[in-house]
Amino acid sequence: MLIGVCGKTNVGKSTFFNAACMASAEVSNRPFTTINPNEGVAYVRVKCPCVHLGVQCDPRYGMCIRGTRFTPVKLLDIAGLVPGAHKGRGLGNRFLDDLRRATGSILVVDASGSTSPDGEPAQPGSYPPEGDVELVEEELVYWVASIVEKAMHKLRRIPPKSVAEAAQVLATQLSGLSVDKSSVLEAAARAKLDLKAVATWDDDSILSFSRALRGLCMPMVVAANKADMPSARRNIERLRSLMAGRYVVVPTSAEAELILKKASSEGLIDYLPGASSFKILDHSRLTPAQAAALKAVKRMVLDVYGSTGVQQALESLVFDVLGYKPVFPVENEGKLSDQEGRVLPDVYLMPPGATPIDLAYAIHSEIGESFKHAIDVLRKVRLPSTEPLPSGAVVKIVARS
Repeated sequence: MLIGVCGKTNVGKSTFFNAACMASAEVSNRPFTTINPNEGVAYVRVKCPCVHLGVQCDPRYGMCIRGTRFTPVKLLDIAGLVPGAHKGRGLGNRFLDDLRRATGSILVVDASGSTSPDGEPAQPGSYPPEGDVELVEEELVYWVASIVEKAMHKLRRIPPKSVAEAAQVLATQLSGLSVDKSSVLEAAARAKLDLKAVATWDDDSILSFSRALRGLCMPMVVAANKADMPSARRNIERLRSLMAGRYVVVPTSAEAELILKKASSEGLIDYLPGASSFKILDHSRLTPAQAAALKAVKRMVLDVYGSTGVQQALESLVFDVLGYKPVFPVENEGKLSDQEGRVLPDVYLMPPGATPIDLAYAIHSEIGESFKHAIDVLRKVRLPSTEPLPSGAVVKIVARS
């Protein structure tokens, strides 16, 4: 899974990326700071069965802290978009193409309204954050439309004889966006367009289809960043109202999360990412500036929103929007371990509808090819091989020798 961090330029995408990954992507108050996309590893929280089972788990990747399993996901920090990016303005289609690689995206917006459409600093409250959303949406729509237009040349030259044929031509052209025939059919239905008459579609029809397809194939969560600024709170309330039914909007202060993680890494506080509070371990070790910063984070972010929002944005995308679910594969069902003796060593985040056979292939292609059946270790029952995996299940794959 690859999660994109996108948005217009200078809204705090790299700060979000750094806070999520504790990475060091360049951060500055100017457009186009991120020239090349940065890749890193963030973590989503999963309830680990180790507490319920009374065992000490031994994660191969990530970590388990007090029964919360921090499971790795890849993050891609994509440089900011400006109006006209689909025409090559700014850094152009290169970033739209990077976004294509993502399974889903965190759309970072400036909830304080202090960034112009071109990414220049402005007086807080000058630009409503819904404009940030609309900018990214429209650039993506026009980009998708440019790809659809390439298929239209063929469709107009040789009109399709059936809906299925039209859908196949479009799906083939759009395959780089992971679009299939069913997505094409659904987008056409949402846009109320006749696929059989696709050869007669005008520019407005193509845009309507592209808008519907973008909504289907480019899932996003909105991170309303800079939520700690005074102008943000009212903007976030309005943004949530306007985006209801379209996007989950998560109030976010990436800078606050970065402050807390840095303080935690230095042993100054006890803080788990996503928590609603932190504990100062030794007041005497804090400088006046550090004490003031932590106090401000508590007063302006945690007490207002209940978290910094960084962890919540990631998890809302992975679990609520994309519908992924955690599964714990083991080789030895008695010891809940792999062949090396690690207890509950791995968590696989599986897409909705994934079956035991899909899990077997995710572990290794040879295991998938020799799949025999799967066992739900906790319930001690055989799982139907072609039915969706239960969320949180501990699973043993039995393969032919």
